[in-house]
Amino acid sequence: MGAEVTQDINAESVASARETDGRRRRGLDSRTRIVAAMLDIIREGEMSPSAEQVATRADVGLRTVFRHFADMDSLYSEMTGVIEAQLMALAGRPFLGADWKARVVEMVERRAEAFEKIAPFKHASEAIRHRSRFIQADSDRLVVILRQILELQLPQALIDDPLKVEALDLLLSFEAWSRLHREQGLSSEQIIAVLRGAVRRVLDQDD
Repeated sequence: MGAEVTQDINAESVASARETDGRRRRGLDSRTRIVAAMLDIIREGEMSPSAEQVATRADVGLRTVFRHFADMDSLYSEMTGVIEAQLMALAGRPFLGADWKARVVEMVERRAEAFEKIAPFKHASEAIRHRSRFIQADSDRLVVILRQILELQLPQALIDDPLKVEALDLLLSFEAWSRLHREQGLSSEQIIAVLRGAVRRVLDQDD
């Protein structure tokens, strides 16, 4: 009798564990679909999708959206994680340049490639940054990440020249790329040519 009871308890424990695991997998699947839906809608040009739009695209209920995300700011913050992942993947690729100057110039093309991919999401987060301290914090963190990637390639002598560092940081920023792309209407190739030339002038400038 004791063995049978033990077997029943074990069976119930296994069944309960499987049910819990199943709910967890379904929850993760819903969360993934919600984030993917948000990204797809923004990629298609809608800068401020509503929770209803996201729920419809993800094929989940509105309550499910807010069960995973407390508010739309939380969902935007998740989107910023996608932006960071893109930038970190870029940073992890080995440079081809033989010296530090060549590697800094190489960053122009690397960042242009990354910025082109993240542009819709970055513009969407910028549109609501003024009313969200979370998005502001995420944006500030991205700026810091990009600067750290740059400074890792610079010799100490140049790091000690704050004007040059600030100039390079600006030229290699998303804001510089976006201005040339959106306001000045340059193609990707033209943007790269302009920024490469400007970066080289800063690097070759005598004190």
